[in-house]
Amino acid sequence: MQIPESLLYSAEHLWTKASSDGLWEAGITDYAQDLLGDIVFVEAPKVGTLLSAGEPCGLVESVKTGSDLHALMNGEVVEINKELINSPELINDKPYQAWIFKYRPNEANVEGKLLSAQAYRTLINDL
Repeated sequence: MQIPESLLYSAEHLWTKASSDGLWEAGITDYAQDLLGDIVFVEAPKVGTLLSAGEPCGLVESVKTGSDLHALMNGEVVEINKELINSPELINDKPYQAWIFKYRPNEANVEGKLLSAQAYRTLINDL
């Protein structure tokens, strides 16, 4: 199971990282995609959607089940990964390259509000 040290995580199994354009990318973790199985559909939040931390903002469906995407923090969606919408199985292949949406947080200290790789590892080991 991959848990890259360079990313931040939520308890709802999303990862995030700052991108070079000042926005933040978000996707689901290796752990989550493994639990879901073969992903067949992604419903990303629409561009312009206002995110509320911890609230559902999208959906990922697999052959087994569906799972809500929960916003990592308050902010606004500014871009969705259209390639992923057309080829959702990319999440299974490379979960940490297959970002689902980019957002602009509207609060400071993003790093302080999310889990480090070690904290996320501890979380999933306790499940």
